Amino acid sequence: MVLKSLVRDEEVNAVLGWATTSIIALAAIESYLTDAYLWGSLAVLTISVVALPAVVTSRLTAMVSWPIPFVAAVAMVLHAFELSPDVTGYVAIGTIALMLVVELDVYTEVELSRRFAVVFATMTTMSLQAFWIIAQYYSDQWLGTAFLRSQTELQWDIVYVTAVGIALGVLAEWYFDQFEPVGSFERPPTG
Repeated sequence: MVLKSLVRDEEVNAVLGWATTSIIALAAIESYLTDAYLWGSLAVLTISVVALPAVVTSRLTAMVSWPIPFVAAVAMVLHAFELSPDVTGYVAIGTIALMLVVELDVYTEVELSRRFAVVFATMTTMSLQAFWIIAQYYSDQWLGTAFLRSQTELQWDIVYVTAVGIALGVLAEWYFDQFEPVGSFERPPTG
């Protein structure tokens, strides 16, 4: 299957992953140029999370499988074109959380069961959303933005990001069942 070869080959994964990351970098530049500093910072955070395994291992091929940063890149590009800004925020934050969980599972000796990884990705998404809400609040106060218009909208944001986190977690579970992630440790069977 072509998709399996695109995901399993470290060099192909690295080329596609870094190309996708460069799209996120362009979105970060666009955000800073249009005074969307909060979104620019979110894009830089995304790039940092993508690059973390490569920096730690000193290998450019060490990165999560390219479909994960691709989802973040799509969210960043859609936001740059002002298409569904709320949804793109949920997806971007959920993708960052998912990348962190995948990197923890793939690049460390921590062993996460697939079901736990789904729950952990969802909880990490909710935690990152809490930081995002705080950042939006201070952006509204200091930069004059209008991210948080009402408490009701804020509460619905938390519900929506939880749903996106669950959806991305389920997608990750399917992905792990279909493909062995690039760079996974070969762990001996337990028993």
